[in-house]
Amino acid sequence: MTEASVDTLAQLAIALPIDAIQAFCQRWQIAELAVLGSILRDDFDANSDVDFLYVLKPNIRWSWRDLLQAEAELAQLLDRKVDLVGKISIEQSRNWLRKRNILSSTKVVYDTTNRGET
Repeated sequence: MTEASVDTLAQLAIALPIDAIQAFCQRWQIAELAVLGSILRDDFDANSDVDFLYVLKPNIRWSWRDLLQAEAELAQLLDRKVDLVGKISIEQSRNWLRKRNILSSTKVVYDTTNRGET
């Protein structure tokens, strides 16, 4: 894990099981996984869900069923509700303000895009 990722993990409201998240990302062919929302703010509490932004590896596509299964698996890992949102859906949003706010306030917790992994 890089120094930047250790710094990122220290900024989160809860500890994430990073080894389990890495295995999850490898299983689901996720190239990048980032957190956003209340997990990065002071208003995160026991009832808060964890919001994730994901990027799939090249040539990988998920069905709705895949998305729901991945979301359920990640929720079980964290023992709380999670929301998985594709980064591409945010990047393609017509709402530029929402897009800017979301993309500028994420913290990457898993990333293979800069390591040449496939």
